[in-house]
Amino acid sequence: MIIKVAITDDHKMVLEGIAAMLKGTPELQVVGMYKDAQQTLDNIEKDEPDVLFLDINLPDINGIDLSKRLLKITPELKIIALTNFEDISFVKRMLKNGVHGYLLKNTDKLELVKAMKTVLSGELFLQKDIQSRLLSQDSKKKTDNGLKPKLTRREQDVLIAISEELTTQEISEKLFISPKTVETHRMNIMSKLGAKNSVGIIKIAIEKELL
Repeated sequence: MIIKVAITDDHKMVLEGIAAMLKGTPELQVVGMYKDAQQTLDNIEKDEPDVLFLDINLPDINGIDLSKRLLKITPELKIIALTNFEDISFVKRMLKNGVHGYLLKNTDKLELVKAMKTVLSGELFLQKDIQSRLLSQDSKKKTDNGLKPKLTRREQDVLIAISEELTTQEISEKLFISPKTVETHRMNIMSKLGAKNSVGIIKIAIEKELL
């Protein structure tokens, strides 16, 4: 069986490098090379790849949001993040949004092929370094007595809106509440999470698995 592969990365050298690395492998065929999220969305159904190697840091839509949109369009697609981002919070967010694997760009051809075969067999693939860091963080959490902060349903709605980078006015319109109420919820969330600003809110919310 031929595995059809596509790659999304805004760096031409990376695109060509991965394609060249995979070339010559009889069971693989590169069917798509996309420079950004929009090009991926425009061509994914036409090209019908089995696996997409996806960079997280794209110029138009970040890889986390793009993976959600792609899996709505093509639920059978297997997405493997291929990135320089080692931050465990990114790994968790990508996995939470349905991504099937996570690799760093320092990988080699053998690992790329292994990752594809693993996700196509229905399993999750994580690079060993990423896997050990995830396990290490999980074991630290178990020894941490800090309880998960309890947010009200409305505070959770506001938190999600903040994570979508909406302004106070946009959150107000989306949730049908006044801007003042949005700010009250924001202050309550900051207080419960021990955050100092919106960036801190997102970082701590991800760590506490509220997002």
